[in-house]
Amino acid sequence: MKLFSIDELAILTAEANTNCVSIYMPTYKMSTETLQNPIRFKNLMRSAEEKLIENGLRGQDARDLLLPAQELDEYDFWQHQSDGLAIFISKNLFSYYTVPLDFQELVVVTDRFHLKPLMSLLTGDGQFYILALSQNLVRLFQATRFSIREIELEDVPTSIAEALRYDDPEKSLQFHTRTPQGGSSDRAAIFHGHGAGNDDEKENILRYFRKVNDGLQELLKNPKSPLILAGVDYLLPIYKQANSYSNLIDEGITGNPDQLKAEELQAQAWQIVQPYFEGAQDEAIAYYEANLGTGKTASGIQEVVPAAYYQRVESLFVAVGQQKWGMFNPDTNNVQVHSEQKAGDEDLMDFAALHTLLNGGTVYAVAPEKVPGNAPIAAVLRY
Repeated sequence: MKLFSIDELAILTAEANTNCVSIYMPTYKMSTETLQNPIRFKNLMRSAEEKLIENGLRGQDARDLLLPAQELDEYDFWQHQSDGLAIFISKNLFSYYTVPLDFQELVVVTDRFHLKPLMSLLTGDGQFYILALSQNLVRLFQATRFSIREIELEDVPTSIAEALRYDDPEKSLQFHTRTPQGGSSDRAAIFHGHGAGNDDEKENILRYFRKVNDGLQELLKNPKSPLILAGVDYLLPIYKQANSYSNLIDEGITGNPDQLKAEELQAQAWQIVQPYFEGAQDEAIAYYEANLGTGKTASGIQEVVPAAYYQRVESLFVAVGQQKWGMFNPDTNNVQVHSEQKAGDEDLMDFAALHTLLNGGTVYAVAPEKVPGNAPIAAVLRY
């Protein structure tokens, strides 16, 4: 299962086909509540099949197109969910993302994938990362204000013992081994850390953290998402020396993170990043309001869609949970807006948000009442 990133956005955006199916569903992740997941999934798949048939596909062709998604419907799959599941299906592509977002149920079948519900994962007001560090354990989390999920680490050393086991064997790292429960003959190395009291120990920790940082590069692909460190106070400045991620927040969570549950880390991290998120958004709103009537702002679909397409949008405010169906012709710069979805239509708000992100702008996917100017969409322009 892949993380949703700007690279994934570009892949999904590039797919254009007659029948691109986008499915969003909230998911349960606790005990017996997970039994509701397959019921909701089946209902949404039935809706997708009906929409494909309305679009002109034969029933069997519609079922064949949806088959890769249908094969997800197994007990084990539903036991490993976050807050939301997004599924994308076309003739040439099948992809799904388990994300910490509580979606509204939605099925869209158009010529392109519908991606706006995922926008907050790539924007300045939605997602952040937590990196919990100790000498014996590394954990990475993807979080929002309301949820958190742990990211599986495949190419990242998860302890100093693992990172330095084969480095400088002549040096005497303080390792010992223990036999794990279950009687396995494999032995896990444990590092006894007593602070970073001497230069050799600090150097070992720095080498360890550099390997952690290198391994995280494939996972931390959205530089707009803040990264918060959690660890005992002497480790955090050492990791900052190793770090190459551009949006590392200076303030961290101090203390032993191994003793904290994911939800406890999320709550403490939100206290750190909340002013960061709110400050950036407030600054963008203030700039928008201060520049009304100067040509540096735009509001409404007719103005914003062409501006986003032609890379003019620096900051975009878009209302979540709303769609504006229509078409944009870049050759004529013509925007058609329809009161209801027609054949060939796409959500023009989704279109504007996609092009803003792909062109390096910032998107604030917010509640409708938080869009400045009392419109469903508004933008700060680069020129």
